[in-house]
Amino acid sequence: MTGEGSKAAGVLVLSAAAGAGHVRSAEALAAAFTAKGIAAKHVEVLKYASYLFRKIYSDLYIELVNRQPAILGLVYDFMDHPWQYRKRRLALDWLNTRPLVRLLLASPPRVAVCTHFLPAEILLHLRRKKILDVPVGVVITDFDLHAMWLYRGVDWYFVACEETKVHMVALGIPPETIHVTGIPIDPSFSMPREKTETRRALGLQPDLTTVLVSAGGFGMGPVESLANALQEVRHPIQVAVVCGKNTELTRRLKELPAPNHPVNIVGFTTEMERWMAASDLLVGKAGGLTSSEAMASGLVMVIVNPIPGQEERNSDHLLEEGVAVRCNNLPALAYKIDTLLSDKERFDRMRQAVRRLARPNAAADVVSRVSGAISRPKDLSPPSGANRGPRS
Repeated sequence: MTGEGSKAAGVLVLSAAAGAGHVRSAEALAAAFTAKGIAAKHVEVLKYASYLFRKIYSDLYIELVNRQPAILGLVYDFMDHPWQYRKRRLALDWLNTRPLVRLLLASPPRVAVCTHFLPAEILLHLRRKKILDVPVGVVITDFDLHAMWLYRGVDWYFVACEETKVHMVALGIPPETIHVTGIPIDPSFSMPREKTETRRALGLQPDLTTVLVSAGGFGMGPVESLANALQEVRHPIQVAVVCGKNTELTRRLKELPAPNHPVNIVGFTTEMERWMAASDLLVGKAGGLTSSEAMASGLVMVIVNPIPGQEERNSDHLLEEGVAVRCNNLPALAYKIDTLLSDKERFDRMRQAVRRLARPNAAADVVSRVSGAISRPKDLSPPSGANRGPRS
């Protein structure tokens, strides 16, 4: 094996860069395994796929999020039919991921944990064909279930909430293989940080209500319009905008006219846990990772125009749990925030709900479930019930 997989790992954590969340969750798991003294390696599988396949999976996704999110919603709904389209998907994925297969066969891990459905599909196919016998864990990185995550023979499913487990059991997934852990986030989000001091360290004013705008790892969405809309908030606030890897967005925001409220423009950062710890409100999308990080940081969320499909479903869960409000029209954003900040009792209830729902130790919980399989002799069978599933 060469490159990323040249050295065998006890655990291989596999992600796909179709949105930043799958990758961040995989990095969090790799860090959590390492903290427990278990050798782990993270592999982003689209690096081992054909060029066109990679462009469709990653670049096209980002393009649609920014320009045609409604199309994503249509595709999401069209594909959300349990146990359908699997053979056609597998044929396409298998054809375009031969380098990944070679990587896996050259140095098989003891255990594989997938934060995207693509590598899980490949691993489970290899096991069905008796080519590679590796226990497989699948981490669903949204609050709701989509049919793309459904496979027979998964040893461990890790899900965000009890409702998702109930749904999966109803579809025939063995309940003993489904574990409600929350979505794995970086262990740094579980570290307590004093808000005022964190603000000072980041160059923020220590006593101002702080609104954090997250554009995600790729800086997607109408962030510039959103930042402008926040200037209409009547309460005294300060705004921090994290632009991710979108350098053009960072440049445009820095050229905006002098604001009514202080604005800090942040490019790509590896200290998102500090920016969240310094904030009171998170304004933006309802991605599974970002939402989980926000709750671990004690943030109430203001969800703006969630992407049709998975983010709308995430939004439904968060609204139902009382940890978020939703704004479908940017001109009403300031009104929504002012209304929330004016009602201290409601804001405090939402903060309490955030603390109740947060699962900052999800990554460690996943590791504790999986680690036993690493210490067992390699010829032992996978966990009980893992190879059962609904019959077609």
